Amino acid sequence: MRVLLKMSMDTEKSNEAIRNGTLGKLIQESMEQIKPEAAYFTTDHGKRTAYVFFDLQDSWQMPVISEPFFLQLDAEISYTPVMNMEDVQKGLSQLGR
Repeated sequence: MRVLLKMSMDTEKSNEAIRNGTLGKLIQESMEQIKPEAAYFTTDHGKRTAYVFFDLQDSWQMPVISEPFFLQLDAEISYTPVMNMEDVQKGLSQLGR
């Protein structure tokens, strides 16, 4: 299932990770593991935030993906199912059948 992973990093913890050089490595390793369709980095409510779109094969993957961000960055994480245009069209075609 295609999902949006929203990850907002604690400012103090992410500042520390930048200073000690671990933030870039953590993000790179996570992206290699997740293999996202797209990943965007910005700020949200004053926190460094990543929006990562990827295919979540099974729910057991959630702790594997989330825990490094929880442990190292005190991150706030959410997973939201999302659709692309093709998915929406397929869903709409099934209405009224």
